[in-house]
Amino acid sequence: MAELVSPAGALPSIPDDLTLAQFILDSQHPSRPVRKHGIPWIIEDHSGKTLGFEELYARTFGLANGFNIKFNIKEDDVVLIFSPNHVDYLVAVWAAHRLGAIMSGANPAFTPDELTYQIQATKASIILTHPDSLSVALSAAQSAKVPGDRIVLFDVEGASYGKQTNVQALIDIGLASGPTFKERKLRPGEGKTKVAFLNFSSGTTGRPKAVAIPHYAPIANVIQLAAHHRVNDPSWEDQRFRPGDICCAVLPLYHIYGLVFNTHYSFFCGMPIVLTTTKFNFLDFLKSIARHRITHLMIVPPQVVLLCKHPAVKEYDLTHVRYLTSGAAPLSRELMERLVEIFPNAHIGQSYGTTESCTVITTWALDKKCDLSGSAGQLIPGITARVERPDGTLADFDEPGELIAKTPSLALGYAGNPEATRETFVNGWLRTGDEVKMNRKGEIFVLDRLQEMLKVRGFQVAPAELEGCILDHPDVADTCVVGVQDDYSGELPLAFVVLRPEAATRVQSDPTGTEKIKQSIMKHVADNKVAFKKLAGGVEFIDVVPKNPSGKLLRRVLRDKAREMRSRPRLAKL
Repeated sequence: MAELVSPAGALPSIPDDLTLAQFILDSQHPSRPVRKHGIPWIIEDHSGKTLGFEELYARTFGLANGFNIKFNIKEDDVVLIFSPNHVDYLVAVWAAHRLGAIMSGANPAFTPDELTYQIQATKASIILTHPDSLSVALSAAQSAKVPGDRIVLFDVEGASYGKQTNVQALIDIGLASGPTFKERKLRPGEGKTKVAFLNFSSGTTGRPKAVAIPHYAPIANVIQLAAHHRVNDPSWEDQRFRPGDICCAVLPLYHIYGLVFNTHYSFFCGMPIVLTTTKFNFLDFLKSIARHRITHLMIVPPQVVLLCKHPAVKEYDLTHVRYLTSGAAPLSRELMERLVEIFPNAHIGQSYGTTESCTVITTWALDKKCDLSGSAGQLIPGITARVERPDGTLADFDEPGELIAKTPSLALGYAGNPEATRETFVNGWLRTGDEVKMNRKGEIFVLDRLQEMLKVRGFQVAPAELEGCILDHPDVADTCVVGVQDDYSGELPLAFVVLRPEAATRVQSDPTGTEKIKQSIMKHVADNKVAFKKLAGGVEFIDVVPKNPSGKLLRRVLRDKAREMRSRPRLAKL
């Protein structure tokens, strides 16, 4: 099989001298349709509050000015957001970019230790957080030696801010003052090297790493998606994305899927987003789709499973939905067929991408209203890809191998980690770590992870990170974490554990000892890691962790064993 290029057409020019804020707020691109007059950009789901372009533009300037006045935020400083979605989340992103600063988003469910790691890894100089997350932010900031007065709170109705500065106060200060900063203007070509985001990914192995994403990358991906969908092509009658359509924004904005495809691409297409700013609740999600007459759903497999299986779905009229895509993990044909029944008027298919490719690599072809093949779609414009066997030779069509891709939206690498960068970013190509098959049409079928990474509810989980945590438990001598399949979450972490001799003795002498120690290990992980990393697949005791002569864990042996155990009525002790 030779290298394949996208069959979806030519890629328009991509500006390389704009920041993302300038591209979205200040400029017009030939691929960008004219936005309908009077429609908002953001609709806050639970309150119905709307923000239009003028208000967002003014708030962005006010916050940038306030950042500069209050905190002297400057070139390449890192502004870290530790918060669930908020109507000012993207305002903060754009304000930082006006100043030449870098954005980094953290999962609001992080423990203090996990947040401390991200603060230190990015060298963040200021933290924006939600009032509900303040205690964790203060603890992490103290550990990372970030002064507590550099924690700024997003505004939430009824919240008390105490000694902390809040975003609205900074905006008010900024709007009441003349400009105190000169907006960062990029030189031609500088958009390809000027870092906009430090988004975290585990890559193919190891602890989460800061992916250095230049401004050019999200801009390129937005234009690639627009070209694939022929967004501003009047000759294309069956438009998937039209100005005035309404997109749900239920995905977290710290995740690359929510940040690029779900929001910035929607804005580019002239579409309002309905922003979920509370914890995800499926019944509230259904009500939101109906109440706001949402036309576009960009979601992940756990939400697809709920749509297909929750009895409440039949109580709602969903015929106005005209587009639905799922990413982050592959869906079965059975789920896809069920989606077609639930959304009879929608274009339905799957998409595929990575943080390192910022964001989308494939989505389904325009000549298919619904793609039920199980494919993650075809390469979008500007992308070249190949599939490699383990020995590095090219795989044949429909032969499994690792997906290697080249895209203009490629990240620069992993900040501060040259070794991991060399392993994943090779001469302008991205090693995705995903096992796929590719057919002659350039359609990708995602099969598995070739590397050690797990995908839990669309999030990457590094087994090595969990193993390090488990080894801190006083009863554990050795461990290996693998993934077990789950309809809702995709995969769940399962820990195989070798007990210390004294713990093994307790198990033998106490009939309840086995369950007590298992629960203790699971609680230890739950207390120290974000919720989606908990050992929801369970804990199993073994005599020895299989390893090769060099000491490398033989995960495949235990994955196969876990699969065999899961095929039985219940998991049993090895």
